[in-house]
Amino acid sequence: MASQAQRLNWVDMAKGLSILLVVMMHSAYGVGEQTGGTGVLHWIIAFATPFRMPEFFAISGLFLSYVIMRDTKPFADRRVVHYLYFYAVWALIHIMFKVGLGAGDPGAALSSLALAVVEPYGVLWFIYMLAVLSAAAKLLYELRVPHWAALGVGAILQMSSVHIGVSIVDEFAAYFVYFYAGYALAPLMFKLASWVENHTILALLGLGAWALINGALVFSPGFSVLPGHVEMGLAATPGLRLVLALAGTAALCVLATLLTQLAFMDWLRWLGSKSIVVYLAFALPMGVVRTLLLKIGLDDTSIVSVTVMAAAVLLPLVLYGLVQRTGFGSFLFERPAWAHIPGTPGARQTHGRVSRSPAE
Repeated sequence: MASQAQRLNWVDMAKGLSILLVVMMHSAYGVGEQTGGTGVLHWIIAFATPFRMPEFFAISGLFLSYVIMRDTKPFADRRVVHYLYFYAVWALIHIMFKVGLGAGDPGAALSSLALAVVEPYGVLWFIYMLAVLSAAAKLLYELRVPHWAALGVGAILQMSSVHIGVSIVDEFAAYFVYFYAGYALAPLMFKLASWVENHTILALLGLGAWALINGALVFSPGFSVLPGHVEMGLAATPGLRLVLALAGTAALCVLATLLTQLAFMDWLRWLGSKSIVVYLAFALPMGVVRTLLLKIGLDDTSIVSVTVMAAAVLLPLVLYGLVQRTGFGSFLFERPAWAHIPGTPGARQTHGRVSRSPAE
């Protein structure tokens, strides 16, 4: 049981690092576009650009093997309908606030809602794609496609830099290989974590070497940091970017395992266990706090972006805590029984109480 808990601890720690990088990127770029400048968070995100989203998808695929062998209906309920429910709830909230209330245009809001069915909305594209990628992995499993073939095709898609203007297709091509790698290579990742527990010094040396190589390739000729995005140097080269993404994913797993040995970092593990909660809810407070800070005259990109990031991480957790305490609004972070496929475990009622599935 102790080894199982430790295994989950480093995964949650990795999720904590992942969600911080995601919120950091949106906070930095959002503020940068408003101020026309760059700050300290831009440089951190620049370093993390090759692996920031790939590792989040890989971590999300780690435990797919635990459910992929289930019959299609329970699998679809747990890995497809589950994510689509939270996507639908939060897409509705985002669109109503940003378009319906913010822009005062109900017609545009309805149009955005209709489009959101086939075109993932805003930052919620990640949740939408988890459902799509899970369904694709299940199909490959049922067709008995070997891992090496799925990974090979995924790698080709990623290196092809597909951009046809349809987000589902473009994002699938960009990230399927990482999600599937998390599933297919999970045993190796858990072995790596176990090795790190007993080889701290070597792990630290390996992390240092990786950081030097990753940084050198990102900040090589051709690199530029702009208010709203980063242009990488050699790290942007097709093929090399794929390698750096996989290496960065392994490095993040190593770092997460090392951090589990530090008691004062347990907050990050806890944050990782609530990473989807933060992901679902961070965009709205991020936008509000950014607007307020800029309106009162703060214009230092670093100070504003760090403050916005802190608020974007903390306020969703405050909301989650209030929901847990009061029971009001539980549908925001827990999938109710009616949102399950009939006949699956979550659709049942136990002792008169409605079963719910948390966002994680």
